[in-house]
Amino acid sequence: MFDFKYQPEKYFKGESNSVLLVRLHYPESTWGEQISLYAHLLEGKVQFEAVDFYGNEYLLYPSSAWEPLSFEDLIYLIEGMQVNQDSMEGNIALVLDGIPEAESEFYPELKTYFEEKRKNFGLD
Repeated sequence: MFDFKYQPEKYFKGESNSVLLVRLHYPESTWGEQISLYAHLLEGKVQFEAVDFYGNEYLLYPSSAWEPLSFEDLIYLIEGMQVNQDSMEGNIALVLDGIPEAESEFYPELKTYFEEKRKNFGLD
């Protein structure tokens, strides 16, 4: 059973104000998309950013928070992530097909959560 209320104490160590929060891979997508989710500390607030190889802009909810996200909120952010269709000038049309494979040093159960979800949908 997963602890959906789990919340890391903090994302940032020492002078660091940006960290790689989650690495996602969508094996069923056309291009096998890789997306990295980052957390940036700006004026005391954590801002979230999704970055891919193609330079697409993503809509994230929540896009910021005053403290680290709970495991449940992180899953919601990942599963609700969308490519901003209004800003796709010249970028490759990206379709996030399937359920991602995920890794995070901050959320140890994330990998297992998505592995089990993929198995339940017959993707592994």
